[in-house]
Amino acid sequence: MVKADVNADVRQFILKQFPLARKQGVKDSDALLEGGMLDSQGVLEVVSFIEERFAITVADEDLVPEHFQTIDRIGAYIQSKTGAVG
Repeated sequence: MVKADVNADVRQFILKQFPLARKQGVKDSDALLEGGMLDSQGVLEVVSFIEERFAITVADEDLVPEHFQTIDRIGAYIQSKTGAVG
């Protein structure tokens, strides 16, 4: 799976699940946490989505803000775990 596809899947999920992201028209580089689009509960929802959609386990030590700052960062994290190509 290529990066653009990973990011598109993540963006689609975020737009579907989080009204503020939909309202603001989130871009891949937008700050999700600082922008108030994701909170701690939202991060857990994203983690569940990642684990189900991409068949990977998000380890406790990977639950750091840096991995969930933007759609680009989430996509890069998924790629690092799945070996997806850019």
